[in-house]
Amino acid sequence: MRAVQRFVIFNADDFGYSRGINRGIVEAHERGVVTSATLVVDAPATGEAVALSREHPRLAVGLHVNFTNEAERLVDLEDAAACGAELWRQYWAFLELVRAKPTHLDSHQHVHRHPMRKRLFEELAEAEGLPLRDQGPVVFKGGFYGQWEYGVFDPGKVSFAALERILRRELTGGIYEMSCHPGYYDPALDAVYHREREHELLTLTDPRLPRVLDEEGLVLISYRDLPDAVRQVHAA
Repeated sequence: MRAVQRFVIFNADDFGYSRGINRGIVEAHERGVVTSATLVVDAPATGEAVALSREHPRLAVGLHVNFTNEAERLVDLEDAAACGAELWRQYWAFLELVRAKPTHLDSHQHVHRHPMRKRLFEELAEAEGLPLRDQGPVVFKGGFYGQWEYGVFDPGKVSFAALERILRRELTGGIYEMSCHPGYYDPALDAVYHREREHELLTLTDPRLPRVLDEEGLVLISYRDLPDAVRQVHAA
């Protein structure tokens, strides 16, 4: 019997949100397991993030649609027309900035999970041929996160042991996305989830991780590699 094919994508959210976050994402890509990131098109460090993406062509860059900024709403979340217009505006802004289509699509604070907004995101994903978070063939895993109670940090949730447990126990077959938020503290950024990012970065660059992936037969890929991974899973 052929072995079960298992693939994992480590995707760093919030690319462009601050220079400290950009620095952490690039370090987690160069020295760790991050293979993909999603870009915020209107953030203070977006321009730097785009430049860094060009310097690191192996990093697959998707679109991190941003309708909220911490507790602030940037668009009327109950207005389908406004949400649809803003969604497409950010998509076209991405094309203008990156000069390429995003490799995948997700949203800040998971605003795309609301039924009305989900439909809008699905329409964009289908029209542009983009993988969308929470949709097959990729299974989303969001358990690697350090603040499950607002404002309360639990370092154990983003420790090496926590990530190892997820990789060994929860990724049983197919293609998975592990979302993550590496970064460095940046005094210019006012955010609830902030210093926690440095803890994530330490784990994502832990030299023991490649051994765990190898022992579990988990193949590390980016969203750019997704079509080939899908073919391999279907052929297994």
